[in-house]
Amino acid sequence: MGSVAGGSNLKNAVIAFLAPLPSILFYLSFLNHNYATIGTGSDDNAQFLSSLWTWCFNHPLLLVNVLFFFNINVLFWVIGQIQSSHWMIDFYWTVIPLLIVHYYATHPLADYNHWRSLTVILITWVWGIRLNHNYFRREKWQWGAREDWRFTEMGQQYGKLWWWVSFFAVYVSQQVFLIGVTFPFYVVHTVTQPLNVWDLIAVLVCVSGIVIAYLADTQLYDYVCRNNKLKELGKPMVPVLEKGLWFYSRHPNYFGELLWWWGLVIFAWNLGNGWTFVGSLINTMCLAHVTKLVEDRMVKQEYRAEAYRYYQKTTSVWVPWLKSSPVGGKVKNI
Repeated sequence: MGSVAGGSNLKNAVIAFLAPLPSILFYLSFLNHNYATIGTGSDDNAQFLSSLWTWCFNHPLLLVNVLFFFNINVLFWVIGQIQSSHWMIDFYWTVIPLLIVHYYATHPLADYNHWRSLTVILITWVWGIRLNHNYFRREKWQWGAREDWRFTEMGQQYGKLWWWVSFFAVYVSQQVFLIGVTFPFYVVHTVTQPLNVWDLIAVLVCVSGIVIAYLADTQLYDYVCRNNKLKELGKPMVPVLEKGLWFYSRHPNYFGELLWWWGLVIFAWNLGNGWTFVGSLINTMCLAHVTKLVEDRMVKQEYRAEAYRYYQKTTSVWVPWLKSSPVGGKVKNI
């Protein structure tokens, strides 16, 4: 059994590393040829490549969407159908923003302040490493051991229709979210304005979000591990996590993640492109829906239902805050 699991783990790791190669290789070809081939060549093939590279050169926002559609939406969806699991999009949520920030930084039309770009790239790597670590820690360092429980429930809900509904629900929706929340990366790499105090504020908000999310996820991981051990010993499990940041917020990990994305919006707003808030707003609305799904799931579990309902009445949803009594007033930390 162990060798079978190990083989599956290795296979999924190889698939995960190979999956983004089509778009990466295409983009590298564009970088290597766009200046050399634009406007040159007499045969049909050369003119086609010239037109293709010209289009890629002039439309960086459209190009990243095209690459996302074919490589993530189509290819990942096909892999998901073959494996009967959409696990890979969960892992790549932490990787795609890293690919996108480097895409915008290296595109030939990029024109930006070097230090702001370097700062954004570095903190994005810190965010990605933090989230990747949490993903693999949660999955016991396995590749593709399971898909997101929300996808599993949707699959049960849609039944035989899920094979095509999943294309839109799992992948096209991710394009809207991930392209949207990374709009600030585009702005950062198209404006050369010198650094100012707002850049510092943006960094502080982003880093605060990363730290809060890391602490909250670590506290949640420790809680789940303790409950698993109690379950193995046949002892009652702790129904609700109310220690650390979870004493002040029912979802401090979500709050930290929101701080991260809205911190990026501050970078773009400071550069005169406040419109980029749209991506983070959509992501916030989605996270509100996810929050409801998670809490509905909690109150359906008999051993924690009553305790969690009380937790809902006394504890802030996202923003860490003092406890409230069910009938009003504040409860001090114990």
